[in-house]
Amino acid sequence: MSYAPKEVDLVIRGAQVVSPEQIIPASVAIAGERIVAVGHDDCMPPARQEMRADGLFLLPGAIDSHVHFRDPGYPHKETWKTGSAAAACGGVTTVFEMPNTNPPTGTLEALALKLKAAESSYVDYGIHGLLGDDTIANLEQLLEGGVSSFKAFVGNTFGNLPAPTDGALLEGFEILAPLGIRTVVHAENSSIMARRQGQLQAAGRIDPLAHLDARPAVAEIEAIGRVLTLAEWTGARVHIAHHSAADSLFLLRQAKARGVDVTAETCPQYMLLNTEHMRKLAGVMRVNPPIREPRHNQPLWDALVEGVLDMIATDHAPHTPEEKTRANIWECDCGFPGVETQMPLMLTEINKGRASLMDYVKWSSVNPAKAWGLYGTKGVIAVGAHADIAFVDMARAGTLSQGRLQSISKISPWHGRSVQGYPIHTLLRGRFVMRDGHLVTDAAGWGRNIKPIQKMPTPKPRNTEHYSGAIVKASAHESQS
Repeated sequence: MSYAPKEVDLVIRGAQVVSPEQIIPASVAIAGERIVAVGHDDCMPPARQEMRADGLFLLPGAIDSHVHFRDPGYPHKETWKTGSAAAACGGVTTVFEMPNTNPPTGTLEALALKLKAAESSYVDYGIHGLLGDDTIANLEQLLEGGVSSFKAFVGNTFGNLPAPTDGALLEGFEILAPLGIRTVVHAENSSIMARRQGQLQAAGRIDPLAHLDARPAVAEIEAIGRVLTLAEWTGARVHIAHHSAADSLFLLRQAKARGVDVTAETCPQYMLLNTEHMRKLAGVMRVNPPIREPRHNQPLWDALVEGVLDMIATDHAPHTPEEKTRANIWECDCGFPGVETQMPLMLTEINKGRASLMDYVKWSSVNPAKAWGLYGTKGVIAVGAHADIAFVDMARAGTLSQGRLQSISKISPWHGRSVQGYPIHTLLRGRFVMRDGHLVTDAAGWGRNIKPIQKMPTPKPRNTEHYSGAIVKASAHESQS
């Protein structure tokens, strides 16, 4: 269908356009920042520029809900310019950046520093503000200042931000629920992990698998259960970050069946890597939550296909090689780069038949766009949407190399891995930020905050019916005793 002006800026011809429902041959016309026509070649308006994309698939640009660009505070690990360059070269057109920078994004002053740093971004971005005991009073101010959402570090990670108390988490959810704002939660139990790590260190354990032993799956199970309880009670929207364990999937499945507004992401590392890899790569693979045993890999794939898990994110968390290769696992910083390698890794699995390209578009673009209030403007190749497009060659094969990463962090567990399926060009709001596999360097600063286009749906009333029923039944039982 076409609503195009008489002349447009660009017409892309010869490609296959991918949505969650179908893959169709179609041309795409772009005027300014938006798509103005999708359809048959003969229906396209005249254009100032035409581009052949024969043999390529057009995917909505990927939306990564979870990146750490380390700026302000840790520019030796990453900057907004280098991190967003990695995103652009990975077919990612929108990122949501985490608040554990220095200073943490929990005040208007800290937010101003981050927004200034983001002015160099190659891709569009959302900012997760910090939900903690000391920031509860700032939540609404931060929303007015430009944050899109919030992050609660219920489990400790890089930056050593204190986990919010349960009281603060409940209060934060009570404030954000009527506003329809979603909170990302790093869901691990900090008390369990701190105690176990202390015991392991006292026993002299410094080997790579000690990190996993300090963070058992029960820490994720308990934290997710607690977060879902508070979210259901308050009606708050929540998002479970980097879901790592097969054992906690039942909680998401049951909560969704009850109508809890919860979304959840997993990452390529939890589906494709396991403890066998960690024995070889040691601290390079230290990440929170940890890479787990092989039995967890396939259930996470199955949960994505089922819809229990909603999306792919990366937890792009760069550090320098020296910070990742220390002999003592407790001294290796947690995390590694991922925003540039996610798409080829996932496309490789699509080529192997583990899912369809339509599934991938749902996980990488559509569901994140819906979760963060962007769908229709982003997450889709359709008339009126931003011209955010990843041009993908499913036949192109190669080998991932940490030395070629755009990220400052030139160390990756994916180094040397064979892949088939690459983003060739990345278009953001009608402008190429990556072309022919190369960063378009003068596009730095083209990215902008998604906050003005974000539209969160009207919140649902809180669901306490099953709690109230349980209370009534318990009271009746006690009165009969």
